[in-house]
Amino acid sequence: MRITPRREEIDAVKALLEDPGFDSADQMAKALIKEVGDILQMRDWVALVHTWSDGSRGLNFAPFGNEAEARAFASKMAFGGAGHLVKLNSPGLMLANHDGKKWKGFCQDEQCGHAPFTHSAASAARGACQIPTCPCDKFRK
Repeated sequence: MRITPRREEIDAVKALLEDPGFDSADQMAKALIKEVGDILQMRDWVALVHTWSDGSRGLNFAPFGNEAEARAFASKMAFGGAGHLVKLNSPGLMLANHDGKKWKGFCQDEQCGHAPFTHSAASAARGACQIPTCPCDKFRK
């Protein structure tokens, strides 16, 4: 799994590293591991879903950071059958919506802050956030 750090991810980790409130290296390490886990949970991933030649379920592999990484892995393996790529949507995005985290890519409306996929692309509701408690009527980048 290849990870390219994003600015907001780097900033979150730096804030912990520079926090003078830790009493020990163990405390800081635990906080860093939890923060990095939360950060990675915010990402979408790709899975390689395998099917044997007879149509039965095969071997599945994940996570991959993008489709190219998954395809490169698949080209190096010779399992037989077919491999399909499946996007794994981030559960962290929905949790962040609930908790109100403001990440790059989220709606920048002060009342909203939700992920783009929560905003409707259908008819009269176009652009409105579909989280029931959110009053946002338009996605703002």
